[in-house]
Order: sequence, then C-alpha cells, then structure tokens
Amino acid sequence: QVQLVESGGGLVQAGGSLRLSCAASGTIFSRNDMGWYRQAPGKQRELVARIASGGSINYADSVKGRFTISRDNAKNTVYLQMNSLKPEDTSVYYCNADPLGLGRRPGPVWGQGTQVTVSS
Repeated sequence: QVQLVESGGGLVQAGGSLRLSCAASGTIFSRNDMGWYRQAPGKQRELVARIASGGSINYADSVKGRFTISRDNAKNTVYLQMNSLKPEDTSVYYCNADPLGLGRRPGPVWGQGTQVTVSS
C-alpha cells in the first residue's frame, strides 16, 4: 500500500556530491517518520539519517557535516544531500518510512534502494 521509490544514485568521484530523492505514495506523507539507510556488501544495514514527522533529525556520526536530510511534504518527498563523498560511502541507499510516525527505527516500509558508488 505504502510505496517508496528512490532516485538519484550513481557514480561519483571522491569529494563529489549527489542528491538522493525518495518519493512516497499511498500514505499521508506528513505523518511519516522518514529515513535513509545504507547497506554495503557484507555489512549490516545502518542508519544514515532520519527526519521525524515532528521535524527532529538524526545523523550517523560518519556522515555528520557532510550529509543533509530534508523533506518536502507538499511533494511527498524526502531528500538526502550528500557532499564530500568518500569511497566508504559506497553502498546501496534505502529510503525508509514509519507511516504512523511512531519513531520506529527502522520503520516498516522500505524502498528498493539506489546504488551510490564513490571512486577514489
């Protein structure tokens, strides 16, 4: 019912930037807690950034100062602006939602993921 579709991934050189987008449908978007997670090969999926329905924001220590999460409720979209990218940021990035805004981390809804590759 609730669907998340990521876009904006790609290949970028170290130090470059990408902006990921996640479009949500089938939900009252403003009520959703939203987040970005990533999973590299052989690694556990980890929280990158989260923005709750009430506006609170959390970042992984590894991306603080480099990544910015934001949302546009009118467009039913959450963004992840990624600057100063490092090879270790290479991963599949997944959009995540808690449609009930309960603060579940992760929420129960996932996008299919978008590949981000950072070359050295």
